[in-house]
Amino acid sequence: MDIYGVEKHTLVIGNMNLPFKETINGEKRIRVFTEETDSGEFKWHRDREDRLVKVLEGNGWQLQLDNELPQILKEGEEYSIPYGVYHRVIKGKGNLKVEITFL
Repeated sequence: MDIYGVEKHTLVIGNMNLPFKETINGEKRIRVFTEETDSGEFKWHRDREDRLVKVLEGNGWQLQLDNELPQILKEGEEYSIPYGVYHRVIKGKGNLKVEITFL
């Protein structure tokens, strides 16, 4: 556990490591991407399920879906990431904390 009270995991998808800190609460996951994470860690990828992402904390972080312009992630807002759509996170200031629901 760290000062945020979350466990650190590394999710491996193919040859790509995605560092984040995560807690699991039923079907929801809380993920924290820290300001110290190198921008190069946030690579284009796709997921094997639809996801609903709610921003709990973040300043200037962005989400970019394939063939779309990046959009600022706003606290309290929810964003849908469809199955198989390439996307990436673009680093902002401070930490990004999101709640992920697998649909």
